[in-house]
Amino acid sequence: MAELIRRRLNDSAVARWTVLFIVATAMMMGYFVNDVMSPLETLLEAPPSEGGLGWSPADYGFFSGAGGLINVFLLMLFFSGLILDKMGIRFTGVLSCSLMVLGTLIKLFGVTCDFGDAQFSLFHFHLPMSAAVASLGFAVFGVGYEMTGITVSKSMVRWFTGHELALAMGIQLAMARLGTAAALSISAPIARHFTLSTPLLVSLAFLLIGLLAFLVFCVMDKRFERETSTAAAQSLSQEEQFRWSDIGQTLRSPGFWLITLFCVLFYSAVSPFLKFSTKLMVMKYGVDADLAGFFSSIAPFGTILMTPLFGYVYDRYGKGVTLVITGALLLTAVHFGFSLPIGSGFSSLHSSFFTPQAIAIALMVILSIGYSLAPAALWPCVPKIIPLKCLGTAYSMIFFIQNFGRTVIPTLVGRANETDPSYTTSMLIFGFTALGAVLVAVSMLHVDRKKGYGLQRPNIRKS
Repeated sequence: MAELIRRRLNDSAVARWTVLFIVATAMMMGYFVNDVMSPLETLLEAPPSEGGLGWSPADYGFFSGAGGLINVFLLMLFFSGLILDKMGIRFTGVLSCSLMVLGTLIKLFGVTCDFGDAQFSLFHFHLPMSAAVASLGFAVFGVGYEMTGITVSKSMVRWFTGHELALAMGIQLAMARLGTAAALSISAPIARHFTLSTPLLVSLAFLLIGLLAFLVFCVMDKRFERETSTAAAQSLSQEEQFRWSDIGQTLRSPGFWLITLFCVLFYSAVSPFLKFSTKLMVMKYGVDADLAGFFSSIAPFGTILMTPLFGYVYDRYGKGVTLVITGALLLTAVHFGFSLPIGSGFSSLHSSFFTPQAIAIALMVILSIGYSLAPAALWPCVPKIIPLKCLGTAYSMIFFIQNFGRTVIPTLVGRANETDPSYTTSMLIFGFTALGAVLVAVSMLHVDRKKGYGLQRPNIRKS
């Protein structure tokens, strides 16, 4: 009976693909805002007389990792999953979009207000007041950003289970990467031609569009709920109601912990890297400051087509863990490649083709392939291990633990760049982090064979 009800909900191709587009739009706007400040590191570190804020590389590193502060240290990301499973997709989605708007407003205040020489001090930790307020805004935004991520993920599982789940998640990820790529591409030129705060004003407008899009989804979802409010549907609701004991079931799963550890390592080697990559292109590869953002955007732009493609491959042919391992290997190779000095190894091939800029482009293209392969297969693996009724909590715990890496790594890299401006140390940090992800993915393959999760099997159910 539960299967029949689920078919009535999501067998309409028009309905489920419309839902995908709507919720993915909200996620795309969040991704844009998450990376809108990444290409502005050089401007933020410029003195106020030149239109900057006078931050140091360490100040920027702290700000870059601030998106996870409330999620990690106040456990908000964990509670976000409980809110999602208890209160439902519609309530949580509206709340998360609203938090992103609030956080961006605070960040805008931190960037535009003249704090003079005011400092935020806590014990031996000191931060310019502008950086402290902007970091607070980014932390509030981060709560809504991660909450939106788990809400959209659960929406995809609800509407596409038994159908094109990996493809749908791939398209959703592609649209999110489009937001990242757009931020990396246009943020610096906008700031240079207008003011430092202009990209944030654009961000605010985009977030309001995302909030409106999710409100449209709420109307659709409520209509489907009314259409299926039969006695059998109510019985299904009771069967799938979240219980506190489900947390223990999730924590006892070795597959859950391997996916979590992989996420910590893999995304710690990607997301923080993109926040530092714009300055890397300028300082190490001699790219013009106005074009450096376009170099950095190669990775997210490449995922726009490749992530849905690899998702389609997983849906049809399986081999999910194999795709994950391959993606992590490519990411490892890229970071070790970036750690090489310009005059060493393959980068010593100086010609009209093998210029430093060409090498940087090639490495970013390879990174985009790895950045597409692993997520396209990884996220559809989670509902094969965790039941739908506690999927929100599972996703939130994964993202919660993942945020430790995304908070700590940028701070380490920011300090490494102060002592080693050649970027060798920071790229080695990223490289060994990605190598750890490879080892975890290999372990995942072994556990899947032992537990029979079906991670290597196709997602589409054959009639």
